[in-house]
Amino acid sequence: MHESLIEHTQEGAVRALRLFRPALLNATTCAMLVQLREAFEAAAADASVRCVVLTGAGRGFCVGQDLNDPLVRQAEAAGDDAPLKDLGHVVAQYYVPLARTVRAMPVPVIAAVNGVAAGAGANLALGCDLVVAAESANFIQAFAKIGLVPDCGGSWLLPRLVGRAKALELALLGDKLSAREAERIGLIHRCVPDAELTDTVSQLAQRLAQGSVRAMAETRKLMDAAGLLDFNTALVAEAAAQSQAGFSADYAEGAAAFMAKRAPRFEDR
Repeated sequence: MHESLIEHTQEGAVRALRLFRPALLNATTCAMLVQLREAFEAAAADASVRCVVLTGAGRGFCVGQDLNDPLVRQAEAAGDDAPLKDLGHVVAQYYVPLARTVRAMPVPVIAAVNGVAAGAGANLALGCDLVVAAESANFIQAFAKIGLVPDCGGSWLLPRLVGRAKALELALLGDKLSAREAERIGLIHRCVPDAELTDTVSQLAQRLAQGSVRAMAETRKLMDAAGLLDFNTALVAEAAAQSQAGFSADYAEGAAAFMAKRAPRFEDR
C-alpha cells in the first residue's frame, strides 16, 4: 500500500484536505502531488462537497518541493554520477495538472495557511480562491535563492495579486513576507491570530458552501479570463455567463427567496 500523504475529513458540505508530511513541514514529493490532485478530483466529483479547505499538518503549510525526492534530486546532491534531472518535466507532469485542477474546481477553495508557505507551497496557496493565514505564518518566494524560477502558477498569480513591481520584489529577493503584511498588500484575503484560524476558516467555508457555488466558480472563471481580454470582450463574456446563470435552478431559487424575504437554499453545483 502507498503511504497516505493527504488527510481527508468532511464536515457537512465542506471537504478538508491536509498535507501530511509534518516532520518536513509538508515538503512536497511527486507522490504527494499526485495524491493531492486525486483528492481534489474526488472532491470535484462528489456532489456532497460544496467547498474545499486546503491546509497543512503540524507547524507548516508547505515549504515547497522536497529536493530529496528521487525524481528531482540532482547528482551532486545525491553523491552519484547520474545525469541531471529535468525539473521542467517534473513541473509539467506534477505541478501543472495540480494547479489547473485547483483553478478549475466547481466549488470554492480556501487555503488555511497555518505556518510557513514557501516556493511552490506559497503558490499552491495563492492559487486557491481565498487565503486565510495564521498571524505566525509567512510566505516566501524561495526560487531565486536556489537558482530557479517561480512555478505552480507563481509567475501568473503574483503580478495579478500585487502588481508587477511588488511581484518582482517578492520573486527576485525571496524575502520572508509576514501574513500580516501579505494581507496589507492584498496578497491574501485575511490574517488572523493563530488560535482563531480553525474557527475563522470553518465559518467562512460553511458560509461559502451555503451559497451558489456554481455562480462562484463561474465568477472565478470570468475574473481569471478577464486579465487577457479587452473591456468589450469581457462584457460579452459576462453576458454569455449570465445567460447560463439565468437558466439555473440557483437563480430561480435565489429570486424566489429574495421576493419571499427568506434565506435561499442553493443546490446547483
